[in-house]
Amino acid sequence: MSTVMEQEAKARTVAEATELVALLAEFETVDDVVAAAGAVRKAGYLRWDVHTPFPIHGIDDVMAIRPTRLPWLVLAGGLFGLVGGMWLQWFCNAHDYPIPISGKPFWSLPANIPIIFECTVLCAAVTAVFGMFALNRLPMLYNPLFKSDRFRRVTNDRFFIVVDAGDKEFDELRTIELLKEFGAVAVEKVED
Repeated sequence: MSTVMEQEAKARTVAEATELVALLAEFETVDDVVAAAGAVRKAGYLRWDVHTPFPIHGIDDVMAIRPTRLPWLVLAGGLFGLVGGMWLQWFCNAHDYPIPISGKPFWSLPANIPIIFECTVLCAAVTAVFGMFALNRLPMLYNPLFKSDRFRRVTNDRFFIVVDAGDKEFDELRTIELLKEFGAVAVEKVED
């Protein structure tokens, strides 16, 4: 008998320890989720996202998503590879171990273009991969949304807007009303 009471007490303690992380609003159509996204943006929310089973043309403009910084990172990685490859060839051929061959110069650009090109491509590609992981905060092994049975339909046929509870504009009741006003079929609290 005491073990049942202890288990109930532990369950209550765990239930009390959960906190609201976000609100998850489900929509049935593309038009509904686009209209709701525009309303969420106009309401001044900054920490929110739209999840869909396929890309929606124009949603980036509705959400006011700024362009990615990844191309600039790739450019920096490519320039690093270019300069590094050029320096490597100069150091190896002209400085560290110069070999005079038929009066040719110890270092010339045309002879080293293949190495410079390969270093440029290698560094740009590695920067692209790891930059994408860093900018997307991957790997994300856990997210409170993963616990929602409703959210599992996002890869099938449903559209969702998630409003983070940490947003400065977040008010639970006002946010629920806003989402329902623009066609949310259901609004679920995401707790962790």
